[in-house]
Amino acid sequence: MAERDYYEVLGVSRDASQGDIKKAYRKLAMKHHPDQNPDDPKAEEKFKEIGEAYEVISDDDKRAAYDRYGHAAFKNGGGGGGRGGFHDPMDIFSQVFGGGGGGSMFDDLFGGGGGRRRDPSGKKRGSDLRYDLEITLEEAAEGVEKELEIEKYATCGKCSGSGSKSGNAGTNTCTTCGGRGVVGQQRGIFIQQATCPECRGAGQIIADPCGECNGDGRKQAPERVSIRIPAGVDDGTRLRSTGKGDAGTRGGPAGDLYVFLHLRDHDVFQRNGDDLFCEVPLPFSTAALGGELEVPTLTGSATMKVPTGTQGGTTFRLRDRGMPALNSRGTGDLHVEVQVEVPTKLTFEQKEKLQAFTESIGEQNSPMQESFFEKAKRFFDL
Repeated sequence: MAERDYYEVLGVSRDASQGDIKKAYRKLAMKHHPDQNPDDPKAEEKFKEIGEAYEVISDDDKRAAYDRYGHAAFKNGGGGGGRGGFHDPMDIFSQVFGGGGGGSMFDDLFGGGGGRRRDPSGKKRGSDLRYDLEITLEEAAEGVEKELEIEKYATCGKCSGSGSKSGNAGTNTCTTCGGRGVVGQQRGIFIQQATCPECRGAGQIIADPCGECNGDGRKQAPERVSIRIPAGVDDGTRLRSTGKGDAGTRGGPAGDLYVFLHLRDHDVFQRNGDDLFCEVPLPFSTAALGGELEVPTLTGSATMKVPTGTQGGTTFRLRDRGMPALNSRGTGDLHVEVQVEVPTKLTFEQKEKLQAFTESIGEQNSPMQESFFEKAKRFFDL
């Protein structure tokens, strides 16, 4: 297998600063760390590749050699270190994230010894919630208020969120986790950890827990939430409703609710940014003689002038008949493509008249056909 370019592995340019290189490594190493991806057999190899790339281009001398000779600079142990000339990727990770001493970022990320500060009252912010909502194109154009029913953790009504039966929320340090809120097992230099089942991550035990919520200060229940959708939103727009997520534990602040909007396909219009597009049938006689054509818009119908001799596929633009621009006073346009309708059921008399009409106008009134045959003659050198 061909070896990938180290700069490509880390997703940085060849003139990237050491700060950018380290930042890129930290992000990728966290994402592909084997302990974070226990079900992905490729994660370990990816993690090694990231560590190898970082070891080379984070060192000025090795980087200079690599820029000049590529991977050949580190063949036959040229990288200095263990695996194939390189250091153990776990050692590199440990060095970058602080080694494993108490209170380091490394510990905070993987549950090491100390340094994890907790509110002694056990208060904890509630989780953010996501809600996917489908709306129509008309609703997106006009703006609408929607009432959502979501399943969430709400503040316990019996203890008012304190978690305490008496309301004074007296607490004791959890003996299971020693007040850390997590329990785990050592695995080399890492600790695989989980939320403490006794205190549920609070680190403290309520002395007289509320019988309704078992000391958590909240209960799971459905709740109706109103959200205002502004005019002009598009597919994928994200709206945030502050404090409408899960209630926090033991009186902690609530999380937020994020509503992701999805536009339902429309029977008539297609949207591109703030512009709308549609196809409208045009009677054969109107195409030939010109006239007016009634076309649909999001707010009703509009009359459009059609010039004499309009060809099928011609697109007309109706200004300011598209979508309103989000958080702006502007409005997009409506693009109408006409498709000339050819009669399919003619009487004998109608066919005779149409034949006579065709013979009377001749080829001089068929500009598209005339142009086509002129090009064909040049092509075949006729």
